[in-house]
Amino acid sequence: MTPAARVQAAIEILDQILDGAPAEKALTGWARRSRFAGSKDRAAVRDHVFDALRCRESAAFVGGGLHGRGLMIGILRQDGADLDDLFSGNGYGPTPLTDQDDITPAGSGPLDLPEWLHEPMRASLGAAFEATHNALRGRAPVILRVNLGKATVAAAQKLLAQDGIMVRPMDLVDTALEVTEGARRVKNNAAYLTGLVELQDASSQALVAALTIDNSMKVLDYCAGGGGKTLAMAGRADAYYFAHDALPQRMADLPARAKRAGVNVQIVEEPQACAPYDIVLCDVPCSGSGTWRRAPDAKWRFTPADLAQLEMTQSEILEQAKTYVAPDGVLVYATCSVLDAENTEQIDRFLQNNPSWERSWDRQFLLSEGGDGFFGAILRKK
Repeated sequence: MTPAARVQAAIEILDQILDGAPAEKALTGWARRSRFAGSKDRAAVRDHVFDALRCRESAAFVGGGLHGRGLMIGILRQDGADLDDLFSGNGYGPTPLTDQDDITPAGSGPLDLPEWLHEPMRASLGAAFEATHNALRGRAPVILRVNLGKATVAAAQKLLAQDGIMVRPMDLVDTALEVTEGARRVKNNAAYLTGLVELQDASSQALVAALTIDNSMKVLDYCAGGGGKTLAMAGRADAYYFAHDALPQRMADLPARAKRAGVNVQIVEEPQACAPYDIVLCDVPCSGSGTWRRAPDAKWRFTPADLAQLEMTQSEILEQAKTYVAPDGVLVYATCSVLDAENTEQIDRFLQNNPSWERSWDRQFLLSEGGDGFFGAILRKK
């Protein structure tokens, strides 16, 4: 595909997304219909689509409208691309620019957030709002977690480098490596295939590093999902690990991942059967607002009703999970959100309703620290 044809494909996909199709579904459908597109073509089209979604409002502002063509004109104009070359009508590319396309409005343009979230995010982030907003407009880094149960950081770096995968350590946590070159080769590298490294955001790793875990403990990952935090905890201590999720199918890959990592994990349908636990980790369903650069269409679908429903779900999970905690154990709460309503306010509400509990640690991780926006709190009985 020519560069112009890739732009035209992105325009068509963006129009489907704006009409209500989930981004991944629209991209997958296009790829299946476009057998002529190679892996580099698919990657380039995906990048165009996600770049446009991350900057949807500002791209539409400078591109002539909220439609696929406007978004691509806007994002390419922001990137300083040669629009006349890409919009020439040649090589299966988009039709030439018109006078309407070529009008660049004055001003800096709108925020790349749903309007109803402007004030909640400003109130939650304070002085960090602008930096967070700008970071959410860019691509997320690819970050690996070194499995300390199987390798040192230096050994993992050496094995990755054999395939041209260059990484650098991150200040946020000792197990995190940011990939600076060769990210698309990670999943075929021996370090990944043998469980020496896993893909995991640095903020999630930092939360796990904040926990005190020893080999005698029983640990429940109550909202386990794919089990990433279970594996991260197991990489630091050879404790007894249990995983549960309200939707068990989310854990389908966990046994294979645990085997690759050299970890024993027991999947439990009824957590109370093995209670109590020394650590109960609740990585609860949330807005994902700290990860919207990875799934940018999610922020445009998120509504006030969604937030209200999530707050109720989060509260219910905490109330249930506390019943599984041993008398001297800890309840750990986590979200990949930067909204106070899901974070500090949720913890404050729990403590008001449960005066026998106290907060021993909490932290809002910011995107400026290198990882995703993320919140964690550790609670214990008084």
